[in-house]
Amino acid sequence: MHWYNYIACFFAGLFLTNVAPHFVHGISGDRFPTPFAHPPGKGLSSPTVNVVWALFNLVVGYMLFRAGKVSNGEILEIVNFFAGIAALSIMLSMRFAKKQTE
Repeated sequence: MHWYNYIACFFAGLFLTNVAPHFVHGISGDRFPTPFAHPPGKGLSSPTVNVVWALFNLVVGYMLFRAGKVSNGEILEIVNFFAGIAALSIMLSMRFAKKQTE
């Protein structure tokens, strides 16, 4: 396994984790921050933009999942994949906890 496969595993976890909040808010008809909002990441984007952003993240995450060969079942690839999930999940939980107090 090459070093870049491990990086692909990590980023697959990041991108696939980012699908959940945008997809759920989008299909629920709720506005939610995206990089395309004004200001980026703080303003609210339409539900349609959120669904499109979620689908983009899903496609990129899937390609990275395949490139990282996560499905081979090797422990280091799986650990890197879940490290990406954990990293973004924790970061987003802290970011959106602050949003509730603003």
